Amino acid sequence: MSDDKIRCDACPVMCYIADGQAGACDRYANEGGRLVRCDPLTILDARLAAGDEVRPFLGADWDDGLIADGALFVSGLGAGTTYPDYKPAPFIVSREVDGVDFVTVVTEAIYSYCGVKVKIDTDRHLGPEGAVVRADGEAVGLVVTSEYGSQMLSLGGVDHLTGGSKSEGRVTCETLMALGNREAVTLTIEGGAEVVVQAGRPPVVDGTPEDRMRVGCGSATVGMFAAHWQGLVDEVVVVDDHITGVMSEHQAGKVLGWAPTGIRIKGRRSTPGRYFQVAAPGLGWGGTDLTDPLAILGPWDGKRGARPGLSLLMVSTTGEHAAFYVLDEALRPVERPMPPALAETVELIAQNCEPALCNVLFAAGAGGSLRAGVTRNPVRLTQSVKAGATHVTCGGAPAWVWPGGGITLMVDVTRMPARSFGSVPTPALVAPLEFTLTREDYRAMGGHDHAVRSVADILANGGEYGDAARAVAPAGPLPPKGGRP
Repeated sequence: MSDDKIRCDACPVMCYIADGQAGACDRYANEGGRLVRCDPLTILDARLAAGDEVRPFLGADWDDGLIADGALFVSGLGAGTTYPDYKPAPFIVSREVDGVDFVTVVTEAIYSYCGVKVKIDTDRHLGPEGAVVRADGEAVGLVVTSEYGSQMLSLGGVDHLTGGSKSEGRVTCETLMALGNREAVTLTIEGGAEVVVQAGRPPVVDGTPEDRMRVGCGSATVGMFAAHWQGLVDEVVVVDDHITGVMSEHQAGKVLGWAPTGIRIKGRRSTPGRYFQVAAPGLGWGGTDLTDPLAILGPWDGKRGARPGLSLLMVSTTGEHAAFYVLDEALRPVERPMPPALAETVELIAQNCEPALCNVLFAAGAGGSLRAGVTRNPVRLTQSVKAGATHVTCGGAPAWVWPGGGITLMVDVTRMPARSFGSVPTPALVAPLEFTLTREDYRAMGGHDHAVRSVADILANGGEYGDAARAVAPAGPLPPKGGRP
């Protein structure tokens, strides 16, 4: 206490907060000399339909006999923190599911070791592997190895949060929090594109919204649609930055009895009908820099099947680009109007492409001292998680825990309640975290059994930081799903 101020102990910043004001994180405030949490405790209620509006809980309206414990789950959102870590978690909740007494240990974790993995569904080249990704001019991450039809970014991490300048740490924290809260963030990639990323929404690359992700690589596309093209066209080339497919040479074409066409592809030949490096990466056909697909063709060989009148379809892996050609007397491809039957096959490719989206996975190390809020012997929590006895969630959303040491988790932010992420100016992110296990196992690991409370008690009396609570519909089944987690 300092004059009319109180000192907040919810994070290492230790703000002095005047009456009626909030701390630097905007998460805790001084209300009449009492430290309160500004956001209400969020309880997931399986009886609410997805999209239902938040409805406040009023303790006086609840009757112990009417509460179905299995339908309610106290999340870490709005719960408060275990900092300075020697004390039990803000809420340790007992609830009965299928006749078994479960305990859920609920807290808002402060993560200095955290980041996000961003999956961007696009064929377009965003930048070279290893390129620095920037937000507001500050380095916040890098481009990592691409996956099938998607570009991947790894953002954040302790080195960006604490290892650089104050500005780099601040911008990194703000970027991670915005992405976690499903807000749009503009990122620039050195030597590459500018991309607007928002979880669950299409990416916008250099000002152009993406519509679809590719159905497969060029080789896979040839294989999938070979039977549809048979009898409609003499040759098909599916242009792709990674593996361009050529129908007459491909095994799919061979099995169907496709005749040789004398086509020649500029690129590095892999197995028959599959070519690497036909062009540089870019924003054009199939993720290449091509605006004219004929640029990857060499002279046609009349001794190997090329002839005047031979027809050729060139198409991208999304069907976004397509053109039809016929060889003239000099064996040069001349563009012609696309036959309707062939246009239908291009549309079929488009129909088989999934919508292009940005996916954001929050990745963090739930270790260090926050485990002391669960048990007096923190390593037992780690061992219980690895053994499958303890179920880990973030705001009720299932988290995937990496094997090996520690509790390194990842969670899809779109499955968490809206605006689940906050921050503290150390800088670090704050996010809900829950551990659920049987009461029996909790006692065996040396948990804070004296601090266990019922759902009814929490609804009626709140917690250390106030009694405001709200209910929202969960994104999926409440943990645990019945029986042992």
